[in-house]
Amino acid sequence: MIDNLSQILIKAVQQLYGIDAEVELSAAPESTGADYATNLAMQLAKLVHKSPMIIAEELKAEIEKFNDNSAKNLFELTVAQPGFLNFRIHDSALQVNVKEVAENGVMLERRDYDGKTVVCEFSDPNPFKVLHVGHLYTSIVGDSIARLLECAGAKVVRANFGGDVGLHVGKTLWALQNKDTVSKLEDLMIEQIAKAYVEGTRAYDEDEAAHREITKINAEVYDIALHDRHDSRLAELYWRGRELSYQYFKDFYARIGVHFDKYYPESTVASRGLEEVRIGLDRGVYDESDGAVVYRGEKLGLHTRVFINREGLPTYEAKDVGLIFTKWDDWRFDESVVITGNDIVDYMKVVLASVSEMAPQLSERTRHLTHGQVKLAGNEKMSSRKGNFLKAVDVLEMVETELAKVAENINPKIVLAAVKYAFLKYRLGGDIIFDPSESVAMTGNSGVYLLYAVVRAKKILQQPAGRARDDESGVVIDVTVDGEAENAVETSQKTDGDIGYASSIAQDDRNVNSYVRKLEIKVTRYAEALAEAIDEKSPSKLCTYLYELAQEFSRFYEHIKVSGSDNERELRELVAAYVQIMEHGLGLLGIEVPEEM
Repeated sequence: MIDNLSQILIKAVQQLYGIDAEVELSAAPESTGADYATNLAMQLAKLVHKSPMIIAEELKAEIEKFNDNSAKNLFELTVAQPGFLNFRIHDSALQVNVKEVAENGVMLERRDYDGKTVVCEFSDPNPFKVLHVGHLYTSIVGDSIARLLECAGAKVVRANFGGDVGLHVGKTLWALQNKDTVSKLEDLMIEQIAKAYVEGTRAYDEDEAAHREITKINAEVYDIALHDRHDSRLAELYWRGRELSYQYFKDFYARIGVHFDKYYPESTVASRGLEEVRIGLDRGVYDESDGAVVYRGEKLGLHTRVFINREGLPTYEAKDVGLIFTKWDDWRFDESVVITGNDIVDYMKVVLASVSEMAPQLSERTRHLTHGQVKLAGNEKMSSRKGNFLKAVDVLEMVETELAKVAENINPKIVLAAVKYAFLKYRLGGDIIFDPSESVAMTGNSGVYLLYAVVRAKKILQQPAGRARDDESGVVIDVTVDGEAENAVETSQKTDGDIGYASSIAQDDRNVNSYVRKLEIKVTRYAEALAEAIDEKSPSKLCTYLYELAQEFSRFYEHIKVSGSDNERELRELVAAYVQIMEHGLGLLGIEVPEEM
């Protein structure tokens, strides 16, 4: 809808002034009686040296001259001070759009990623550590962004990069060996590995002898991994721990409905990183400093970082360089999206700056998206180094506990919907406070509320035409004031022929038109909201739209009789279109709608 209006405006500006205009349309204030508005005339005022009101009137007259039946049947155009153009979509045009969605499903008007390959890298847990809430968050966000890009036509490669070599491995193996906690490798458990990492970290920081031993183990682990060695107790412990870690990751990802196409252990890209950094050293990209190889970022307003340490081993920086080149070799990507916590923003700037001096196209095609910390009430920062972190599985169990307070049977789909939506509704970038009880609320901006708003709509469609049944719950959800949901209220008014239709509310043409039209308008705006979410790689944009759509449906559901009404067919089409959009949008968030709530 909005693309059609934009094209009509662009054509009118070209005809009148010979200018290629950029048109921005937004939802019009309800007080105007219009659906869309633009301040295009005010933007053109300085270019064409006329007042905005004159320009607006000229554009209106030009558009009305177009011999375009579809445009004439699409909208009514009015002008308002100080030069706004207001569009009110004709009811017939809305009904055509709704009918198309109901019968054919959601069709994306723009597929900007058709034919493009995007590597979407996220989650990135390190073997020899337990998945914590941050990994859960980035896994959910990364999966949704990947789904959005696929919706736009991209071939998406879901990649997962993890540190199977590095100091954390040395610390963990030191503790496992030193304590001799594992008599049989097959008895090793992921919990023992997590505990050993905390113990090894403490010893590395506090015990000089342990520090030296762990440094030595760290170097040996590189050799074990790079040369596939299995010739020592340390090697056997390393390979068993790595195998156990990856299986643990895969099992958890399956539980939350996330998958990966490619795992990149650091050991598989470390050699490539060393090679590229040494080539860059010869070219003057990197410098030697006290036996190490560094990149001096001060020339770009950044800072200096070490890429190869004094022992000749690649640091995280060099391994990230190796990863970038390896991903390019594997996929020849049009875009590489890397999703991490915002604690490594400056780090990634240095890595990408160094790559830009060797292969600028790889740096230019890489987009680093970051998110903040996930915190519970109390705001304490969690750390796996200190052992006070919240495990990913703990979050699911907390939500299950909350659901158990209001439901006899715990549906895994509802648990995941509660967690995923609770994370995705926040704009990517800042910290979020996760409240388990809020995530399962039946009212307000929660995943459970959205699921219920779809399930109740599907019940309408399951009723035979011309017949109705009472809503067993008698609950009206989301009576809103100023756009904010109030608590659900029990209504003593049993349905009078249809779910959610209160008998005390007269269903005259004025009320029908108001509630129906508002839902129709919101349905037609899905394509805009989806395009914006894709452009900005922002699942929160989609969450906001779906919540507002569910609110609009709840008002419709409360007041409008569907089954047995004079316009039942059109109303059923509207409900069907709403269900199509909700299921499609929730699917892009990785949320599956259950049959029952």
